Amino acid sequence: MSVIRRGDVRRTETPNAVMTTLASPTLGGAAHSIWRVDMPPGQVGPLHVFDAEQVWSVLDGGATVQVDGEAVTLASGDTIVLAAQLPRQVFADPRAGLSAIVAAPGTARASMADGTDRGVPGWIA
Repeated sequence: MSVIRRGDVRRTETPNAVMTTLASPTLGGAAHSIWRVDMPPGQVGPLHVFDAEQVWSVLDGGATVQVDGEAVTLASGDTIVLAAQLPRQVFADPRAGLSAIVAAPGTARASMADGTDRGVPGWIA
């Protein structure tokens, strides 16, 4: 059993969001990672692909998520399951921003839309 205390979580800031790792292979030894995403109002994440399924559950605010060319709007309480290998982009609500909890395998690798491998992001590892 592993317990990750509030003071032990890991924060990773990117130009688009703050990811707070709650559990991962390097934080508690979990096989699956779970992290919180906080995006300011109107912020847009990069177009990218993951090689593993992700599950996003919106806590506050909302987002439009574009997956393989199809857009879906999410509000607080909504959950989306993103299949592996599909291009996706997250657009935070222009007024409320986005806070979400995300889960994925601790080995999930990201790549950019052009195929550039970005490896396992720090908030997942």
